[in-house]
Amino acid sequence: MSEYDPRFQPAPSSDKWNVLSIVAFVISLLGFNIIAVILGFIALNQVGKSGERGKGLANAAIIIGLVSIILAFIFGIFAFSGMLARA
Repeated sequence: MSEYDPRFQPAPSSDKWNVLSIVAFVISLLGFNIIAVILGFIALNQVGKSGERGKGLANAAIIIGLVSIILAFIFGIFAFSGMLARA
């Protein structure tokens, strides 16, 4: 077995970043969470097909977006129940 056996070569990696994953991450930080989650899932699909970099950014955009949406929903329930208790 030679040291240049093609079966043991690392998978080719692309130095190109997926632009949609970067956009989704930035949008999630800006607070447009529903859009960030949608773009994050689309970017994750693109990264899986093309082999580009950006899987972590797409995952981060999805997580930040979903956590923000859930926290806003919980905060809205508490705020609304507080308004009902005063009435």
